[in-house]
Amino acid sequence: MKYLARFLFLMMAFTSIIAQAQTLEQSFDAYVNSDYAVAFRGFKKWADQGNVGAQNMLGLMYELGQGVPKDDRQAARLYKKSADIGDASGQTSLGLMYEWGRGVTRDINQAVMWYRKAAEQGDARAQQYLGTIYYFGRSVPQDEQKAALWYRKAAEQGNPTAQSNLGLMYQHGIGVTKDDQEAVNWYLKAAEQGLATAQLNLGEMYSEGRGLTKDDQQAALWYRRAAEQGDDDAQFNLGYSYFNGKGVARDQRLAFEWYKKSADQGNPLAQFEVGALYANGIGVVKDFQQAVLWYRKAAEQGNPGGQLNLGNAYSVGQGVPKDEQQAYFWWLLAAAGGDDVPGVSIARRERDRIESGLTSEQRASAQAAARNWKPKTAE
Repeated sequence: MKYLARFLFLMMAFTSIIAQAQTLEQSFDAYVNSDYAVAFRGFKKWADQGNVGAQNMLGLMYELGQGVPKDDRQAARLYKKSADIGDASGQTSLGLMYEWGRGVTRDINQAVMWYRKAAEQGDARAQQYLGTIYYFGRSVPQDEQKAALWYRKAAEQGNPTAQSNLGLMYQHGIGVTKDDQEAVNWYLKAAEQGLATAQLNLGEMYSEGRGLTKDDQQAALWYRRAAEQGDDDAQFNLGYSYFNGKGVARDQRLAFEWYKKSADQGNPLAQFEVGALYANGIGVVKDFQQAVLWYRKAAEQGNPGGQLNLGNAYSVGQGVPKDEQQAYFWWLLAAAGGDDVPGVSIARRERDRIESGLTSEQRASAQAAARNWKPKTAE
């Protein structure tokens, strides 16, 4: 009887452990299925018992406001619990909180300390973050070779951001010997995981024939994948591909649509192109007021083409009331670019042409405004 009782006790204990394990697994399932209330209850139970995985998940839920009000201090507290007992994931998450001052006082030195602890345990996220810390020299001496070393460690574990960053370093010879084929290799690994930045960069390598055979169709394919994820540079490049028929059938309407998507995100090159398409009625109904609107957006970010064409619009009163002082002002800005900047020579010619027709007060006012002008950031 004694042995039977012991056996029954052990079976009950084992069954309890299994049931608890299933409960934790169910919490993860609930989280994946966005049933945050159920997930939170399960993770909290386990976090209170010291389970580091549950502490980290509970911290994440507080950080993102999933199932609970967003609370960075609670998130940092939970990450600290798991970090203090050596959990690499908790250390990485705590490092992020310190780097950005979320739930704790911002402290880059603390961020680096926690990243290093996690990175030395092999945490790929921490290795990628530490690579970036060395790349920019944030609280440590800038060291491009160490940046490449940590990016490589993370990249070899499949971290797509590290793979893309390592590709960039190979493309430009930063911290490593320049090697376009190695750049393509790492871009491709990240691009196949869906990282938009890598897809854009891979498209540009195909477009330029760097590290592989030039292929405009492949370039357009990768631009599209990044563009569909909302990358504004890829949207611009895809618009350019459609406008010029590079790798895709020439289609001015689609060129306008992709340029417009990029322009709406504040890309000044795309804003200029949208303005030009409106001004010329290409791919869209001609509309000088819309042209001026988009030229102005580009111009205010410092785009010389936008500044030149905005000056042109004021000069002749197309889409805006005629105003030669405003034309002179925008041509002054456009003319300040280097000799290799497209349109600068035209802007200088137009500036000189109109200058003599202005009063001294108008010239002085426009010149003072140009000296004090600063570009806006994208809205």
